[in-house]
Amino acid sequence: MRSILIANAKGGVGKTTAAATLAAAFAASGARVALADADRQRSALRWLKLRPAGAAPVEALDWSRAKEIGAAPKGLDWLVIDAPGALKGERAETLAAEAHHVVTPVGGSVFDLRATAKFLSALEEIKRIRKGRATVHLLANRIRRGKAQAALERFFDDAGRAPAAWISDRAAYVDLAGQGLSVFDRRTKTAQALQAEWAPLLSALGAAPT
Repeated sequence: MRSILIANAKGGVGKTTAAATLAAAFAASGARVALADADRQRSALRWLKLRPAGAAPVEALDWSRAKEIGAAPKGLDWLVIDAPGALKGERAETLAAEAHHVVTPVGGSVFDLRATAKFLSALEEIKRIRKGRATVHLLANRIRRGKAQAALERFFDDAGRAPAAWISDRAAYVDLAGQGLSVFDRRTKTAQALQAEWAPLLSALGAAPT
């Protein structure tokens, strides 16, 4: 089983949407997937409750309480973990211990960038990440062309780290989420174009094309 932690200390960067999209992408390939919700708001679990029976199955795990973290059925191919917004300290260590990869969505506002820079520094202090047992991937998320994209490009240049993928800000994500679905549950040309934006990240995570 490969596990992926979706985390950023800054809220509003599309963390749950990214977690749901990745879970649906893995499921679309025929893999057995679980989505663990470690946030007390349980947004990922609400998305799963809306998911229709005909969609590729994604199993639900409630990790919103500390004692439940780590509980997962045997035989999973992928485990996607939606971290709480204010992730730090012991809880960050505990969740990172469950992950092979950490995906950090990054938004384009100055507040997002400052918070993300601090969060990335804190991540590097976590033993599992410092020792190279978990890989951190940046995800440029909800991007619109213009000043926001330019600010992100400068941020990545200054950090000396390129994002694994650039994901555009599209209404399709909101529309599909309300149905318990993602772009990987559709085969329209629009959905396929959006799927292509995720392909570099999926490749970095070691996933086969859907």
